[in-house]
Amino acid sequence: MAFSFYMAGIVAFLMSLALTAINTGLGDGYLLRVLKAYGLALPVGFLGVMAARPLVVRLVAWTVTPPPAPARKR
Repeated sequence: MAFSFYMAGIVAFLMSLALTAINTGLGDGYLLRVLKAYGLALPVGFLGVMAARPLVVRLVAWTVTPPPAPARKR
């Protein structure tokens, strides 16, 4: 769960930076607008990651071949 929280937090912050710049520009108050957007994006992103996790686990299992088992020593 910690991985999901950190991942959601980092992605939400990066998206808040980009989308705030696109929607309102880089002018006065940019960082405050980013932080307000981040305050909404972090919980939404974390809940989204937790909800999507079972699907992602199945997709990874379906698309990635597991590595071969290591040879046993005699």
